[in-house]
Amino acid sequence: MSLPKAVRIVEVGPRDGLQNESVSLDVATKVELIHGLADAGLQTIEAGSFVSPKWVPQMAGSDDVFKQLNPSHATYTALIPNMRGLERAIECNVKEIAVFAAASEAFSQKNINCSIDESLEKFKAVTQKAKEHNIAVRGYISCVSGCPYQGDVDHTKVSAVAQYLLEMGCYEISLGDTIGVATPDSIEALLTEILKTIEPEKLAVHLHDTYGQAIANIKQSLIMGISIIDSSVAGLGGCPYAKGASGNVATEHVIQLLNELGIEHGINLEKLNTISRTISQKLGHPAAADNGSKSRLK
Repeated sequence: MSLPKAVRIVEVGPRDGLQNESVSLDVATKVELIHGLADAGLQTIEAGSFVSPKWVPQMAGSDDVFKQLNPSHATYTALIPNMRGLERAIECNVKEIAVFAAASEAFSQKNINCSIDESLEKFKAVTQKAKEHNIAVRGYISCVSGCPYQGDVDHTKVSAVAQYLLEMGCYEISLGDTIGVATPDSIEALLTEILKTIEPEKLAVHLHDTYGQAIANIKQSLIMGISIIDSSVAGLGGCPYAKGASGNVATEHVIQLLNELGIEHGINLEKLNTISRTISQKLGHPAAADNGSKSRLK
């Protein structure tokens, strides 16, 4: 396949990134971050999660965050763990949510205390109610390339979960390499299997940089026709399964890759780098904008 002419970035830093940071930010700082990202050109931003602050304290105040966002600037999405989370999203007039499943039985049990099938049934009801309220639903699949508990993951299982999420009403599926163990060869094998039954336009990749492979894996995904990429400004969010390792790939590193490949993205890299430095300073770690990607292609 030839490279896509344009790519849509789904910015996950304000949710997936911040929830794995040790420092919790106040509502005003989160809103400033999210509006800054929208001003830099990001049109889809995962702004928070309607989970209990008891379990994810970094996501406390998500209701207040959404109520202060300007919906005309971008699409602001929320991760939803259950029906109560959806009810909170409806109260905050959220227009898009994300639900999540795993491709690993062991991870599903450890993460949400139920089997894959049980989780899908739960989210089927959530998705149906969301659609009744004209809320778009995106689906996440964790551990598509490997699991911290069971090791290898069957690509046919990933494809089956993705198909089920689409059938229940998700408009798009994000394939998550949760622990960052994928390589370009394994990404090629995974996508080859999934693309047998699902169009590339319905797939996104969410590739972690734990072992410095994210940019190479993203390039392989682009070659295979994927044009939606999840990333996190400043690389926010360490990997909870590998102490000291990188988690989310930095949005600015993805933009550098797209620039090198001549792919349109609509993001102002200068503004993005400024946001990266500012939020990194608040969180007390070096800015990805100044470090360069350890996996950047030459």
